[in-house]
Amino acid sequence: MVTLTQLLQKKFGYSSFRKGQQEIIEDLLRGYDVLAMLPTGGGKSLCYQLPAYLLPGSVLIISPLVSLMEDQVRQLRERGEKRAIAFNSFLETREKWRALEQLDQFRFIYVSPEMLQSERLLIALTNTPISLFVVDEAHCISQWGYDFRPDFLKLGEIRRQLGSPPCLALTATAPPEVMNDIIDILQLSPLRCHIHSVDRPNIAIKVEKLSSLSEKVDRLLDYVKRLQGPGIIYFSSRQWTETMARQLQQEGIERVAYYHAGMDAEQRMLVQQQFLRGQLDIVCCTAAFGMGVNKENIRFVLHFHMPGQMEAYLQEIGRAGRDGEKSIAILLYTNGDDGMIQSLMEAELPDDAQVKQLCENLLYGASRDDVEQYMDMCLFTDVQKRIFTYFLEKEGVFSSNRPLAKQEIDRLYGKVTKNIELRRQWKRKKLKEMEKWIFRRSCRREAIVQAFGQTLTDKPEQCCDCCGLSLDGYLRTNEEKHPTRFLGWRVELQRIFF
Repeated sequence: MVTLTQLLQKKFGYSSFRKGQQEIIEDLLRGYDVLAMLPTGGGKSLCYQLPAYLLPGSVLIISPLVSLMEDQVRQLRERGEKRAIAFNSFLETREKWRALEQLDQFRFIYVSPEMLQSERLLIALTNTPISLFVVDEAHCISQWGYDFRPDFLKLGEIRRQLGSPPCLALTATAPPEVMNDIIDILQLSPLRCHIHSVDRPNIAIKVEKLSSLSEKVDRLLDYVKRLQGPGIIYFSSRQWTETMARQLQQEGIERVAYYHAGMDAEQRMLVQQQFLRGQLDIVCCTAAFGMGVNKENIRFVLHFHMPGQMEAYLQEIGRAGRDGEKSIAILLYTNGDDGMIQSLMEAELPDDAQVKQLCENLLYGASRDDVEQYMDMCLFTDVQKRIFTYFLEKEGVFSSNRPLAKQEIDRLYGKVTKNIELRRQWKRKKLKEMEKWIFRRSCRREAIVQAFGQTLTDKPEQCCDCCGLSLDGYLRTNEEKHPTRFLGWRVELQRIFF
């Protein structure tokens, strides 16, 4: 009988497991539900990909991002696995219907939680033997998760409809309250938890406080020119990503692009693929660029603006050093940054006037389609729609599918405004924790792991600016030329081979 290590070598080309992987796989093969928290870059996908070759049916993977799904399917196909498919907006309608007719022929089935709302897909899945139900980026299931998605809340019921196959919930950034939500909503039982340290010892951490915005811009330009790449630079707004990408290009750094949610899907996918394939050295981006970026050799992550909470920060710096080599995360801070971030966070929540207007519109209809139309009329942003839809689902508004009475609307308005205020207070608390960490004078790494209820056991030599940190090992050497412009494949091939 083939051993797990032999199968690992045969199917994936690795001679040994990373920390935690084998134990997770063994528990899944025993039929347990598993909640696994592995650090970003810790090899979470292998934990369900390898068991797929030992289990009799299909593996269903629910993933929040199209780019994440596409990247996983691409990697599987490059290894020779043809029985993998991703149901998303990039799949042509004809191909989608053909795949649904023979769904049980696929070993790996990737779907978004939104796509699972399709009745036709659900029917096809119920007629397909699902041996493993995987929820990737499982922190999205909790309203206290930093990237909450309401459609994740339905996954527990969908899993039940599919016969309650063993479940693997994967995350890199779940504090205790989020882990409790994951367990409750997915109805994990009998459960095995594999919670590993969030620390990434190969990533050095630095916070630099600057006196003005212009000084911050100058410092960013200096770092990009001096640090070994490739690198990612995070900004709080779409406008900043475009502005700084252009400024970097004017400074002679031409293999740079910007990425944000305001771009169409094809543009975003192009930038991501160019970065993954080494055609770009720098991406200036918002938080929209993160999950699914499986590039091993990212050497630095710069934050021009501070994230609103520690979970987001940890996820974003975790893009660096997936190959295990030394990398660095630098956050630039100027007085007033926290106020700007708080304003952006407040804007994610609907204001009182929007809530009141929408609730009053429910006098005329309370179906999901009605509510979506009302939210467009009330000028809700995508994030606001997501949050408000969650509150309405929680109160059972859509289950009635009828206009609400005035008394019902008054009661709903009170509950929703209370929930929004609770979320606003929670966001402010998270921001204060992040601000406190920025002004911390003792070990930053220690504070990060403590935020996730863990203890730092080993401190690397290159730890953080509070513990003493030399940048020498992260800078370009004199022999290294600055990245040049990508001139097309023909020129690049000539450069390589002639």
